[in-house]
Amino acid sequence: MVLIQWFPGHMSKARRQVQENLKHVDIIMELVDARLPLSSRNPMLDKIIGTKPRLIIINKKDLGDELESQKWVHYFQSQGILAIKINAKEQQTVKKLTKAAKAVLAEQLQRASERGIQNKAIRTMIIGIPNVGKSTLMNRLAGKKIAITGNKPGVTKGQQWLKTNEELEILDTPGILWPKFEDQTVALKLALTGAIKDDLIPKDEITIFGLTFFKKNYPSELQARYKLSEAQLALSAVDLIVFLTKKMGFRDDYDRFYDLFVKDVRDGKLGTYTLDRLADLEDDENGDN
Repeated sequence: MVLIQWFPGHMSKARRQVQENLKHVDIIMELVDARLPLSSRNPMLDKIIGTKPRLIIINKKDLGDELESQKWVHYFQSQGILAIKINAKEQQTVKKLTKAAKAVLAEQLQRASERGIQNKAIRTMIIGIPNVGKSTLMNRLAGKKIAITGNKPGVTKGQQWLKTNEELEILDTPGILWPKFEDQTVALKLALTGAIKDDLIPKDEITIFGLTFFKKNYPSELQARYKLSEAQLALSAVDLIVFLTKKMGFRDDYDRFYDLFVKDVRDGKLGTYTLDRLADLEDDENGDN
């Protein structure tokens, strides 16, 4: 797979806007996808926001593997960053975010209270790569439809302030991707979930990656979805593609199977899943030591 460089002009502008508006907010809310808690983080963000207080919001918890999501909550907290899991469509989202923001800013709020500043609204900025659910979250926080939503990257391009209640004010920003994907596995994970445009990576590569991952981590779900025997499940990803394409009556039209499989994964037809495994990260870190 070739090195992908994808940094549209509006994303470069968004990065500058984030840097310019840091002084106006008390805390950064970093939104990530429960299916990609690590791969959906922007590696430029640490440099962009510096020491500004941060809260990691693991969104789409209904789509992610619950056990893996909880492991990532503990991991981020071990790094000194509070993390919470949410489904942006749920009613209690505003309360959960407000409570978590107060926890992160407890010392600052206490100092403000000692100076006689009471009930000051917390000002925050929501940052995340495309398609992690920012527009859905903004609509939930506002209690009405204010942001365009869609299951494709790059839908939101503007900037707006939103007052959710008396305690929380939010500055929305467009999704920001990094200039290039040097890690091919990260790019494949983003592609499989729809975080990057479908024409950036060939569908056959995405499908081979996806089948290999599900064979290893969620074999029973793969077996149940496509009614596979144990022997068929044991086939390599490439051989499985050939088998399933013919089984579904697509003859030699492998593109039809690629489209079907990717859609099944994105629609949750193979159940909940998390592509980023904490065990893999720990293995990598131990290998570096």
